[in-house]
Amino acid sequence: MFAMTSSAQSPLQQLGGTVVLAGAGKMGGALLTGWLAQGLDGGDVVVIEPHPTDDIAALSARGIRLNASASDVGAVSTLVVAVKPQMFAEAAAALRGYVSPSTLVVSIMAGKPIAALSEQLGGHVVRAMPNTPAAIGRGITVAVAASSVTPAQRGIADALLRATGGVEWVDDEALIDAVTAVSGSGPAYVFLLAEELARAGVEAGLPEALAMTLARATVAGSGELLHRSDLDAATLRKNVTSPGGTTAAALEVLMADDGFRPLLTRAVAAATKRSKELAK
Repeated sequence: MFAMTSSAQSPLQQLGGTVVLAGAGKMGGALLTGWLAQGLDGGDVVVIEPHPTDDIAALSARGIRLNASASDVGAVSTLVVAVKPQMFAEAAAALRGYVSPSTLVVSIMAGKPIAALSEQLGGHVVRAMPNTPAAIGRGITVAVAASSVTPAQRGIADALLRATGGVEWVDDEALIDAVTAVSGSGPAYVFLLAEELARAGVEAGLPEALAMTLARATVAGSGELLHRSDLDAATLRKNVTSPGGTTAAALEVLMADDGFRPLLTRAVAAATKRSKELAK
């Protein structure tokens, strides 16, 4: 799924110490796959997952230790918490045993602030919000570090998170709620766009299978063009739009006062509000 793009040594190959991954679902599994692809030694990884998939269990052949106890693991340099937020209260008691005063704790759970993580786990906390394109190495993660996190620990967290895509750092933890609403939840908005574009195509007379193929390829291809281009989204949009043409006619609807902008603004505001509620 992921591949090394350079013969230069990856930062993960120089990590040192034991990394414990708590939770190996979709996002945790994507992180693990990325780490191994970028050269992290499986013998340095412990996975805590009560219900591992066959793929995760098979990684024991690469030296990964599955569900090893804290007493067996010994000193842990980094704990990555990828459990579901609603499971954290139950999991925290068990995970606390892996954390020493010097341990770096990297959380990718939504809605769990640094203060709560520090209180329930200890260590030096980095809070991060990735998104699901991490599964193909094209995710984007925003991270914020507690004041106790050292520059070296921040570098470790960056290397671990960057294994699944880009990483942006912020200094204000309050921004994570809006980050969650934009990039964390954002893939669902894009998938909805593909769904509704296909549905509209059917309404316009296209066969359902063709409409879905066209919508899927259009959304994926446009995203890739945006990814590769040096131009911003507004310029790319204008480049597609001929005055008085078909695209302009559609954009008159989408960019009307009651169109796409206010709708998406309300959607992101609702997700931001919910993120803040979950943090309480």
